[in-house]
Amino acid sequence: MDRAKFGPGGNGELFYAQGKKSTAQAPEWVKSFGLDAYEYEAGKGIMAGEAALRKIGEEAEKHGVLMSLHTRYFISLSSVEEQKRLNSIEYIKKSLWAAELIHADTIVIHSGSAAKISREEAMRLSMDTLYKVIEAVGDTPIKLGIETMGKVNQLGTLDEVIEQCQVDKHYAPVVDFGHMNAREGGLFRTSDDYRYVFDKIAEGCGEEVAKNLHCHFSKIEFTGAGEKKHLTFADDIYGPGFEPLMEAIAKDGWTPRIICESDGTMPEDALAMKKYYEQLL
Repeated sequence: MDRAKFGPGGNGELFYAQGKKSTAQAPEWVKSFGLDAYEYEAGKGIMAGEAALRKIGEEAEKHGVLMSLHTRYFISLSSVEEQKRLNSIEYIKKSLWAAELIHADTIVIHSGSAAKISREEAMRLSMDTLYKVIEAVGDTPIKLGIETMGKVNQLGTLDEVIEQCQVDKHYAPVVDFGHMNAREGGLFRTSDDYRYVFDKIAEGCGEEVAKNLHCHFSKIEFTGAGEKKHLTFADDIYGPGFEPLMEAIAKDGWTPRIICESDGTMPEDALAMKKYYEQLL
């Protein structure tokens, strides 16, 4: 039976506390911790060289850990400056190069801002950039994931992401439930609140995409402007709670990959989700 998969985004505090130093050690560590997946964090760019990346990929393959890669945070598909959009295409190309080496099947991309221009203009620019990305990278086997974003002035509502994914079959939504919750001031309370997201993606991108959704999950402090700060599962003020999400996917048979982006406790919180989910099956 297909099951949801769980893992951390990057190396948590426990990884280093247990004497680990290199991300090449992460796949074995993640597997021994009881998890199935790992997202390589390249938010500040691809710092590692080819040999180091290749080693991570070999370790992931050896231990059966599913890999993804988060691209640079300051990619902007919607910048009014053409050079920034062209630079973003180059960052995506380099991310795909690294993703291939680490055996990642998905890269995660931020859309950019809609702060200084209308959302319509920001969407038009982003769609144009997304077309150009496909022209530049061709028929890659790696999924290009577009992430839902947490700040109100960013592109990245669920509707916007679904629309962006219509550009080409290589694009797929990456739903960050913490971002969506922060952006909407506390969106997710019940299983049906989560179920709505999967149903909407099934409608816009197809059942298969919805069933195998790549997701991020964390509790996030928010203000009127949206996302402020990632928290841990110890938070009981901001949420969202993971339990109704686990209940929805277990009941409906969705099998997403859920990457935990808690503040330093990513592996522990990912494992808490996995254990709760498996009790429901």
